[in-house]
Amino acid sequence: MGRWIELGDGGDRAWHASPRTGGAWGVLLVHGCWGLNATFRDMVDRLAEAGFVAIAPDLYRGVVVESVEAARHEAARRPAAERREIVSDALVRLRGEPDIGADAVGVLGFAMGASFALDAAATDPSVAAAVVWYGTGHGPERDWRTSEAAFQGHFAEHDDEVPVGAATELAQSLRQAGRRVEFHVYPGTRRWFMEPDRDAFDERAATLAWERTLAFLRERLE
Repeated sequence: MGRWIELGDGGDRAWHASPRTGGAWGVLLVHGCWGLNATFRDMVDRLAEAGFVAIAPDLYRGVVVESVEAARHEAARRPAAERREIVSDALVRLRGEPDIGADAVGVLGFAMGASFALDAAATDPSVAAAVVWYGTGHGPERDWRTSEAAFQGHFAEHDDEVPVGAATELAQSLRQAGRRVEFHVYPGTRRWFMEPDRDAFDERAATLAWERTLAFLRERLE
């Protein structure tokens, strides 16, 4: 269903998918630290099957990794500002899609991608819904007061990198700024429980998280 498209003028690309019968809502998906692999491209296709026009920018420019060490190396060698610009270009492309029938869009971010999804939600008024998986957006504090987004989060009970306490702190900061927050912790799960190509994959939790995500996006974007 999906296909590669070009972004901007710098040679960047993204995976793009649209519903067969036309779309109504636009969603940007920001991949995790592995790169834009088959798992994340499949999620874009699934979003299209659910009625969304979906785009996932390739922040690693063709590189896909398998180990945590390689992922850290790849993320470190590509400046955050460079990746943020690619995300911005993808949002511009998404908002210009002819099949989108609403001004508001959603952003989804996995682990590393959660940081860029949260950046977009904090700074771009067209973002009405932000969904993050096992990521709270490490880095400088964001000013949520001008955000127009509502937030949903999906977190593992057992995650050494982003413990439940970190998710709770993010939820509190969002609520203090008057944002709507809906965070879920999945008992017995580990980081990357959403991704079927990882040992931590938990089909039951992943199915529930996906159902919650689709319902949240439809509610916020329609």
